[in-house]
Amino acid sequence: MATATPTPTKTPVDKSRGSHSHHQEDDSSSSRSHFEAYNRLQAMAVAFGEKLPIPEIVALGGQSDGKSSLLEALLGFRFNVREVEMGTRRPLILQMVHDPSALEPRCRFQEEDSEEYGSPVVSASTIADVIKSRTEALLKKTKTSVSPKPIVMRAEFAHCPNLTIIDTPGFVLKAKKGEPENTPQEILSMVKSLASPPHRILLFLQQSSVEWCSSLWLDSIREIDPTFRRTVIVVSKFDNRLKEFSDRWEVDRYLSASGYLRETTRPFFVALPKDRSAVSNDEFRRQISQVDSEVLGYLHDGIKGGYDEEKFKPYIGFCSLREYLESELQKRYKEAAPATLALLEQRCSEVNIELERLDSKIQATSDVSHLRKSAMMHAASISNHVGVLIDGAADPAPEQWGKTTEEERSESGIGSWPGVTVDIKPANAILRLYGGAAFERVMHEFRCAAYSIECPPVSREKVANILLAHAGRGGGRGVAEAAAEIARTAARSWLAPLLDTACDRLAFVLGNLFDIAIERNRSRESEYGRKTGDMEGYVGFHAALRHAYNSIIKDLAKQCKQLVRHHLDSVTSPYSQVFYENDFHGSFGSSANSYFRHNQASAGSIWFELSDCGQVSHDERMRDQENIPPENNARQKTPGKGMEARDVHRESQMTVPEAPSPDQPCDGVKVDVGPRKRIARIGNRNPEQLMKVHNGGSLLFGNGDCGSRSAYTEICSLAAQHFARIREVLVERSVTSTLNSGFLTPCRDRLVVELGLDLFAVNDEKFMDMFVSPAAIEVLQHKRQSLQNRQKVLQSCLTEFKNIARSL
Repeated sequence: MATATPTPTKTPVDKSRGSHSHHQEDDSSSSRSHFEAYNRLQAMAVAFGEKLPIPEIVALGGQSDGKSSLLEALLGFRFNVREVEMGTRRPLILQMVHDPSALEPRCRFQEEDSEEYGSPVVSASTIADVIKSRTEALLKKTKTSVSPKPIVMRAEFAHCPNLTIIDTPGFVLKAKKGEPENTPQEILSMVKSLASPPHRILLFLQQSSVEWCSSLWLDSIREIDPTFRRTVIVVSKFDNRLKEFSDRWEVDRYLSASGYLRETTRPFFVALPKDRSAVSNDEFRRQISQVDSEVLGYLHDGIKGGYDEEKFKPYIGFCSLREYLESELQKRYKEAAPATLALLEQRCSEVNIELERLDSKIQATSDVSHLRKSAMMHAASISNHVGVLIDGAADPAPEQWGKTTEEERSESGIGSWPGVTVDIKPANAILRLYGGAAFERVMHEFRCAAYSIECPPVSREKVANILLAHAGRGGGRGVAEAAAEIARTAARSWLAPLLDTACDRLAFVLGNLFDIAIERNRSRESEYGRKTGDMEGYVGFHAALRHAYNSIIKDLAKQCKQLVRHHLDSVTSPYSQVFYENDFHGSFGSSANSYFRHNQASAGSIWFELSDCGQVSHDERMRDQENIPPENNARQKTPGKGMEARDVHRESQMTVPEAPSPDQPCDGVKVDVGPRKRIARIGNRNPEQLMKVHNGGSLLFGNGDCGSRSAYTEICSLAAQHFARIREVLVERSVTSTLNSGFLTPCRDRLVVELGLDLFAVNDEKFMDMFVSPAAIEVLQHKRQSLQNRQKVLQSCLTEFKNIARSL
């Protein structure tokens, strides 16, 4: 049997032993100073959320692979960590400090969200209780099964090395009872996140009973560190495997892990005491040393031919692993010192700048002129971004900030278009748009909705009342005037709600631009490193700015509603009939048809379908056209050409109402009521028949004369044509330009002025109401105090690292 290897303690040697002892003592003191400096830096990083490249060891492996036992062995005492399952829910950062004066372990826990440590904890059961209670409290607060926020414990002991190890939750294949099913995935993701930083050493444990080819978690480690350059592989519970070996070649082949690991990768093989009974700390360390001695003795004497001691002995036993980890960490501390010093200087400079900015901000809370200037700059920047978004912009990402047509309808609470029974689907309805693009899509959707509404059916009583009244006035225009009056009334009733809805939808689109402009402004400031008026934290001002913007958009919507209603009143006034009568009289000349076709083409063809809808059939394309104003609508809505000319066009959006009476025309002039409704020709009419109609003759109620048609049918047909022409003039000549100039022009050109009048054209006392509030100032002061604490700790660490750098 080989002699037992004593557990190294790195205790400084007595000075009386000569110069070599002095050199060892100096090395040990230097190593400890390095370690203490990094421990303080790590405590500060955990408390303040700093990300610093501090050399650390991350212990990871499957549950029950021996991580907890290894940690206790490194500490040199037990604290029943396995009973609280600390490795399954929350990471534990163990800062082991070798202190020769600490004959009993002194453990202290870092306070949550602070760099300060609590009072020393001596009892092993108390340590376990603190870990358990802190874990449960955090998980209850975050309502999760695991958390990446670590617990930091500092252990000072004469028999532990200078090491910092992060113990991670153990990998599991299946969640235990009472935990969410995705717990294994959450643990794996968290461990990968902790192990990914390149400055961390990975300490991967795997039981000796697991064959290399069957390792469940080795591939996960390979994903984090493909070459195992920073991975230390530890085969735990090695004593369980020893009895299977009898010849040297078996042992050497197993120890080399040939075929599964790189030639330069040497795993450590460790066995620890299995006896979990309560023993003293001295007895626990003696047992560790005894197990090492027994393993080495069996390999040397119990195996035929022994084993390759020169190649493998440095990797056998817990003591070898501990010495390697300590030396490796100290080497990395020394290597990382220059980079750490540079990063500390950078962070100190950044914190100082941030502290100066916060001091200026606190001072500015009483400086009205400074606040006015900063607030004006911020409001002007937001206004500028709104204008850019209206003119066309692709950032921030439309996929995230834009909305589809269905989302606009739903979120605005407006829903479908009033009076429209068909489903209006404008081009690009499924794309997420914002700004000017979304505005134009709503305009196109409004056109589609307007052209889908036809003149509604009118009762005979209404026709009789209107026609007979006009006939009594004489003048020979009873039928035409009655039809025009019916059309004007229908237009006011059916088109007015559409106009209101269009204004509300457009206001919703522009209202959404505020948050997008805020995001665009934030990203621009972050990208270019400048701030157009530092308004961060002024909740009252941001609320006032948002309220002012929303009020402006609301006022614009109200004004636009009044303007388009004015246009509707104008085009439906009896005195404005002459405006379009020339295009509507008699045969409806070719110039009118040309104008109509031009407007319809411009309304429909400008909207190219950009959605990825794939190839569609001819019938589907025809159905899709039902929501788009048809080209050459003049041939469908206005008589003037022969029936043959009208047949070449697509189906009309207008529904000519079928007369709700048996008095149908029988003179051979066909009026379809199916999908292809046609307008009856009103030219080339018998003069005697027109006289009878104008004089309110028997044709009004129908006399059964199948050689002529009733006045009711004539008036319904004429009313539908009048309605279509009113709709065209309103939509194409009035509403489009009015909504563009009423909404977009003010947002582009006058938004900053309107915001300025609302926010800044007030006295200083009212202006300061947006900024001065006890709660806001208290938040700024608390943030300043936190920054001062961080500055103090960083400066202390920087000074310490400068001293260390001089001794390197």
